[in-house]
Amino acid sequence: MRGGLGLIGLLVALAIVAVLARRQAQAPRAPLPPAVQDGSARAPAVPLQQRPQRLQEQVEALVRQPRPLPEDSQ
Repeated sequence: MRGGLGLIGLLVALAIVAVLARRQAQAPRAPLPPAVQDGSARAPAVPLQQRPQRLQEQVEALVRQPRPLPEDSQ
């Protein structure tokens, strides 16, 4: 008896989740903004060969920055 009620409760919860998932999938999406024709609003593209080098330079610059020292609360 107890197992049957547990199974029924599980099926009800599964049905609720299925209904919510279906509603979410069918929800109208916000329209995307129109694409920029001249490309002036986009950031300049970095060639693939320069990306790892540029990332490494950024990481090294961050590592070189001094960390703030914690203040003693004594």
